[in-house]
Amino acid sequence: MLNARVRRDALERLRPWIERARTFSGWSFPDIKVRPLEEPLWDYRSLVREMARDASAVLDLGTGGGELLAGVRDSLPARVVATEEWHVNAPIAYRRLAPLGAGVVRARSLHLPFAADAFDLVIDRHEELAPSEAARVLRPGGRVMTQQVGPENWRELRDYFPRRTDFGDIRAQYAGGFASAGLTLTRNEQQDYKVAYGGLGEMVFMLLAAPWEVPDFGVERDIEALLALEAACSTEDGLVMTWDRFLLIAEKVAVNG
Repeated sequence: MLNARVRRDALERLRPWIERARTFSGWSFPDIKVRPLEEPLWDYRSLVREMARDASAVLDLGTGGGELLAGVRDSLPARVVATEEWHVNAPIAYRRLAPLGAGVVRARSLHLPFAADAFDLVIDRHEELAPSEAARVLRPGGRVMTQQVGPENWRELRDYFPRRTDFGDIRAQYAGGFASAGLTLTRNEQQDYKVAYGGLGEMVFMLLAAPWEVPDFGVERDIEALLALEAACSTEDGLVMTWDRFLLIAEKVAVNG
């Protein structure tokens, strides 16, 4: 048990991050200092630019505030559409992307309001998707690329938050879903590597911004677990955690003749 002063001082130290999380919107984290300690196997933005070279119509699923899409817009074709379900983010995405000639539709990524064969490239960074829906809106010869957070992400949390959500093997689920939808999987990779956050405050912000990670997470309620995590994972580089990512690229068979 923490004594009252240690508890009070810790909560006061973390309070600025709690306040920032309360007003969080979009899906960009300019205040979060995180540095890879190992070299990632791929760069998602570079892959988007590469795959868009031959595309004429691109769909971005779960664009957040449109931050990433805006950053690669100059490499995309004239027709670009993004979806965003959250009512807070959708208008932010619209204001950011409309001047760049990209449309924004408020819609769930699991039920896409688009005609069949509407796009030749579907991209998805960390948004839940339905493989059958992605396949439906793809033109023959089109491709879908998704980068997702794997089950080993932030594995260090397990020792301190046993109630943490278990999402299962979503990599296998998505890969199987693409195959069942008639797509050919052309790339299936996973990587986990260490990153360093600036400190415990950044981690608290992320847990508040992503409440699905630890159900009923609360800084005051979980302060002992948070301080134990800090003590175990702090190094001269910062608060060292594991990132787990997987990448799937699937292609819709072109119709000949």
